[in-house]
Amino acid sequence: MTAITLQPRAARASRTGAFLRSVPPGVKLAALVVALYVLAAVAPGVLQPHDPFSTDLDSSLLAPSLQHPFGTDQSGRDLFSRVVEGARQSLAIGIGATALSFVIALVLGIAAGLGPRLVDGGVNRFLEVLFAFPTLFLALLFVAVFGQTVTTQIVAVAIGTAPGYARIIRGQFLQVKGSTYVEAARAVGHPYPRIVAQHIFPNAMRPLVVMFTLGVGQAIVWASGLAFLGLGVAPPSPEWGALLDAGRNYTTSAWWLEVMPGLAIVLFALSVTVVGRHIQERLEGKVKVQAL
Repeated sequence: MTAITLQPRAARASRTGAFLRSVPPGVKLAALVVALYVLAAVAPGVLQPHDPFSTDLDSSLLAPSLQHPFGTDQSGRDLFSRVVEGARQSLAIGIGATALSFVIALVLGIAAGLGPRLVDGGVNRFLEVLFAFPTLFLALLFVAVFGQTVTTQIVAVAIGTAPGYARIIRGQFLQVKGSTYVEAARAVGHPYPRIVAQHIFPNAMRPLVVMFTLGVGQAIVWASGLAFLGLGVAPPSPEWGALLDAGRNYTTSAWWLEVMPGLAIVLFALSVTVVGRHIQERLEGKVKVQAL
């Protein structure tokens, strides 16, 4: 009885060990960085050495030190604590904007990829009109009309990025729709709804999981760009783009106000990209898990 119980556990431990050995050190480091960002968003108090909203004018614009790793801002607030506090809003904007963008893109992409030729043509013309406007312009226009809130920032970034995702999703569904196994399913007489549910949809959606992962980092960069232009979340929000916007008047006298939040954005986007690319390689079978 003991042997029967231990065998599956040993097999699972063996597979887990083989999986971990197959992950490159750089990917492990990137995953650790992403985990720290998630921890900062979920439980910021664990990482914050100071109150992110407590002001102390006597300590304003202090350079980075052991007491203040990222320095202090013009109001004497600890910048590291504010960057950690801003992770919640920034990740919420990134994930929310990417999710909304994918919903819009899925509706348009699936309608074009699986619908009749007339619908495909109509969706393509609509996407071409949207592509005529730069992504940032669409986002700026939406925020300028509806105001500076987290919700409008999420919707603005989603509207700006959805056309690109819709074009990719349409191409993915058309590619799977024309594959040999779909043609074989049609040849044996399977009904079209069954073919879509069992063959086209699962195979077309699989690569999109990776695209969503990569899109979160991109959305945060776009949202930060909006905030830097003065159309982000209003102060005293510690959202990363808002921190960049607040520090641009002190670029020559207090460089850390721009560099530190900027590094936080770049590090997150880079880490998410590395993890997403590795997931993509595994899904495509380019990474082989070594057996014991």
